[in-house]
Amino acid sequence: MEIDPHKLTIKNFIARGVLPLFTEGIMMAEMLQGFLSVKVFDWGEDQKTKAQISSLRIAFRQEVSVWHNLTHPNVSQFIGAVLGTSEIKFQNHSGQIGMPVNLCCLVTDYQPGGTLKSYLVKNRKRKLPFEKFMQLSLDLARGLSYLHSKNIVHRDVKTENLILDKNQALKITDFGVARVEALNPNEMTGYTGSLGYMAPEVFDNKPYNRKCDVYSFGICLWEMYCCDMLYPNLSFYELTSAVVYRVQSEARDSQMLSKLSRKIDEKMWDADPNKRPEMEEVVSTLEAINTSKGEA
Repeated sequence: MEIDPHKLTIKNFIARGVLPLFTEGIMMAEMLQGFLSVKVFDWGEDQKTKAQISSLRIAFRQEVSVWHNLTHPNVSQFIGAVLGTSEIKFQNHSGQIGMPVNLCCLVTDYQPGGTLKSYLVKNRKRKLPFEKFMQLSLDLARGLSYLHSKNIVHRDVKTENLILDKNQALKITDFGVARVEALNPNEMTGYTGSLGYMAPEVFDNKPYNRKCDVYSFGICLWEMYCCDMLYPNLSFYELTSAVVYRVQSEARDSQMLSKLSRKIDEKMWDADPNKRPEMEEVVSTLEAINTSKGEA
């Protein structure tokens, strides 16, 4: 769905980052009396070759094509897109100013709770209550299970790409590297995602499938439990070994985590992706643990 840029007024930046070949910003916008989140791409076409610009536009359309048909309570809702315009109004303290002519936008629902990453940082000095841990874990598991049922592999599952609504329900966002799963795993290779959450087969440039998301989910699960990134300064293989050791040691001290570890958790980090559970199985296991009222 292409949005009429005249109806979109960008209010302020929520976050900003610089990625290879283009500048990306997340903004809050107002449209039809409601607030939206706008992912802004300024490709700086004056400094790019035609081939680079063409490649970036293909990537932009790829994200739109993956995201626009997704509808689930735990997936950020795609609203529309704006491709190459200077007609969006940007409102600052001194009034309204124009935007670059090469500006492109992805518009999604705005969630005021911020990222899961920032929420966990705020709770770093204390672990989340069992009920909150299970709610967030189930939200993420259900969202990923839905994506996989649509043959979508997110490929960059991490707490920075998970946002919270006003009721602290979790939603998956940012489908910049997401892809429709290939029937032949050999068609999906390449170093994609974020190092601390990346499955071994992705890191090693081997063929992979949806099970790379299962591995990343496992890392997020333990980050939610610890309210901190697990061992951020370790190398990839040191991290893998340290996570497994921590799973085993922490599980001994927690009835709920012991149940989780025995059933699915250690399987999520199996070097063989075929031995990792499907997200549908993860959802069922978490629901069973949640019903049993275990304690963290």
